[in-house]
Amino acid sequence: MAEIVAVYRAQGESFSFLGSLRRLARHREILLTFAVRDLKIRYKQTLLGVLWAVIPPFMLMVVFSIIFSRFARMPSEGLPYPVFVYSALLPWTFFSSSIVAAANSLTHNFGIISKVYFPREILPWAAIAATGADFLVSFAIFGGIIAFYRTPVTPYAFLVLPLLAIQIVFAAGIGLLAAALNVTYRDVRYALPLVLQLWMYATPIVYPVSVVPARADVFYYLVNPMAGLVDGYRRVLARGLPLDPVLTLLSAASAFLVFFLCYRIFKHMERELVDAM
Repeated sequence: MAEIVAVYRAQGESFSFLGSLRRLARHREILLTFAVRDLKIRYKQTLLGVLWAVIPPFMLMVVFSIIFSRFARMPSEGLPYPVFVYSALLPWTFFSSSIVAAANSLTHNFGIISKVYFPREILPWAAIAATGADFLVSFAIFGGIIAFYRTPVTPYAFLVLPLLAIQIVFAAGIGLLAAALNVTYRDVRYALPLVLQLWMYATPIVYPVSVVPARADVFYYLVNPMAGLVDGYRRVLARGLPLDPVLTLLSAASAFLVFFLCYRIFKHMERELVDAM
C-alpha cells in the first residue's frame, strides 16, 4: 500500500473525497465492464432470465394487495391498491437490491482486488449500476399496471429523475459502508436482509405517508430518506402530483449527508481491505 500511495502522490493525486471521485470518473470504463459482467452472471443458466427482476416485486404486490387492501382495509389515497403499492415497491426493490449487491461486491471479487489496484469503490458502484437494469424492467411492468387500471400519467412523471438520482446517492453511501464492513465482519451478509426487511415496514410502502403522526414528520424523513423518496415516486407516477418540496429536500439532505459520511468511512477502511480478506 505504501508503494501505491507513493505513486499517486507522485502523480499529484490525493486521497481526499474529491480526489477519490476524480479517480472514479477516470476509471468509468472499468466500472462499466464490471457492471456488464455482474449483469451477465446474475441471469446465467436461469430459465426465466431477466424476468426474475420482475417476479419478486410483482408477487409482493399481489400478496400486499390481498392482505392490506382486502383484509386490513389500508387506505390507498384513492388509488387502486396494486398501483398504490407497486409505485412504492418499484424504488424500494431497486434500493434494497442495490445495497445487497454492493455489500457483497468486494468479497465476491477478492481475486481481482488482491492482484490489481483500482479504486475499490468501483465495485459497489458497478453492482448498483447492474441492478439498475432490473429497475428499468420493473419500471416497464409498472407501465402495464397503470395502463390496466387506467391511471392517468401527467408531465410530473418526469420528476422521477431527480428522485432516482437522490436514491442512487443514498444507496451508494449505504452500499459502500456495508461493503467495507462485510469484509471484516461477515455477519453483515446475514444481518442485512433482516435490516432491510424491517426498514421496508418503516417506510410508507404498504401504507400512505398520511398515517405518520404529524409531530414526527421531520424526524421521520431525516432518519429515513427513503420515506420521502417513496412518497415522491407515488406522487409523481401514480397520483399525478408535483413533489412535496419540503419532504424532498429533507430526504435529499439526509441522503447526501449519509453518502458523504459513509464514503469517508469507506476510504478510511480501504487501505486495510485486502489484508482483512
